[in-house]
Amino acid sequence: MLRISNIKMPVDHTEDDVKNSVAKVLKADKNAINDIKIFKRSIDSRRKDDIHFVYTVDVTADVNEAKILKASDPKKVSESVIYKYPKPENKRTSKLRPVVVGFGPAGMFCALMLAREGLCPLVIERGADVDQRTRDVHNFWDTRKLNTESNVQFGEGGAGTFSDGKLTTGIKDARQTKIFEEFIRFGAPEQIMYSNYPHIGTDKLVHVVKNLREEILSLGGEIHFGAKLTDLIIYNNFIQGITYTENGRSIDFETDTVVLAIGHSARDTVEMLYDKGINMIQKPFSVGTRIEHPREFIDEAQYGKFAGHPALGAANYKMACHPEHGRGTYTFCMCPGGTVVAASSEEGMLVVNGMSEYARDKENSNSALLVGINPEDFPSEHPLAGMHLQRQIESKAFELGGKDYTAPCQLVKDFLNNEKSTKLGAIKPSCPTGTTPSDIREILPQKVTDNLADALLKMNNMLKGFAMPEAVLTAPESRSSSPVRIIRDDFYQCSRGDTPLGGLYPCGEGAGYAGGIVSAAVDGIRCFEAILSNETPFV
Repeated sequence: MLRISNIKMPVDHTEDDVKNSVAKVLKADKNAINDIKIFKRSIDSRRKDDIHFVYTVDVTADVNEAKILKASDPKKVSESVIYKYPKPENKRTSKLRPVVVGFGPAGMFCALMLAREGLCPLVIERGADVDQRTRDVHNFWDTRKLNTESNVQFGEGGAGTFSDGKLTTGIKDARQTKIFEEFIRFGAPEQIMYSNYPHIGTDKLVHVVKNLREEILSLGGEIHFGAKLTDLIIYNNFIQGITYTENGRSIDFETDTVVLAIGHSARDTVEMLYDKGINMIQKPFSVGTRIEHPREFIDEAQYGKFAGHPALGAANYKMACHPEHGRGTYTFCMCPGGTVVAASSEEGMLVVNGMSEYARDKENSNSALLVGINPEDFPSEHPLAGMHLQRQIESKAFELGGKDYTAPCQLVKDFLNNEKSTKLGAIKPSCPTGTTPSDIREILPQKVTDNLADALLKMNNMLKGFAMPEAVLTAPESRSSSPVRIIRDDFYQCSRGDTPLGGLYPCGEGAGYAGGIVSAAVDGIRCFEAILSNETPFV
């Protein structure tokens, strides 16, 4: 099989056009081509008068492949390499069932792989199943009555369930192909395998999550929702079991293997682990706002006269800059045709996030606009100081919004002029719990707001109109990643003080080893592999 790269196609192309281009590259009759499979497809929008698709395809054809490879530019034609996940050898000897704490991407994929090995994992998830969780989330948005155990952060599927279902990642780990294959197997659109900006959409992700859960159950796994980890049972520096609460009961469960896939918002669980002496350190994270523009404006800014073309869909953007004497500022989790959502998980604290359905057809497009926060910016050297800073920001936002989960917002023009917003313009904020015109400088650290102001002007040069006066900033976006890292060793296990602790595997975003759906899922597979290796930190 041959892989052909850099095939440029106009917006209105057909499958037959792609086939003709492939035949031209191969210098073969197109009837000799048996099959074409898209390996990668992106949109080149650098020139607004020449928007086009760029394909990389895998081709099966009745041709002399060796001769073609020898005669072709290797950057254009190469031998196709198909990834296959190298299933590890199962060296585990323990008869005890492993426990997975948390059922977000890291926990789901770790549990799925364990179940396929016949290890019948017990999964405990403090939140509700995805159907009940959806009802709880919408009830919060409608009534502003927060369920602190079932919300945008906690429950089946993790925080990514109420997002864009975005699958972009900066990691290079080949296991991500395995993640994409499994998502498709459980109902995700096949386009995620080759799209430059793959996403599932929160509406489709719900069904994917349920299908994945059903396979774990069919293989003997056990999943308890509304079950919260409250203690680790440790003896002689090995995990002996866990204690969790469910339906008002405290339950002890014997195990020698615990995967901590707790997510970035399980702050009470992190505090429990710290009190148990588990080693953890401060970790940089980012804070900022959501910025909303009309979707049609972003589409036109990115696609020019091609804006609105059904083949292109809602336009994406991704920008980063480093203001002079400042720090890195960037857009994150851009949601084309999406909404800003209230994403709180603790009483008296407000946080926002972005969400899109698969169609991405809502009135506005939004993105996080974030500034890096380093440990030297934290209020103390305590390992949990970053988490304390997050809480301070979210508490201020709750108060400024009126103490009812209304989100503070500000027009870009007022923010740049350092003036409090008193009314909004033509852009209607989408946050379902409502917004109130405010001054977000009262919420975020000055280092953050100064960088945001500089970045808005710089990004306006990258995407003309980005700093439009009536664009809306809604704050705070404070949960982009965990501010804590639970230290683990080469065996993926952690320690207490100077002593290794056998059987406890910090995993995913909450443990500080991932930053999104795909990287968290990949880390879940890594921990699965570590469990199968049966190695311990004690030699």
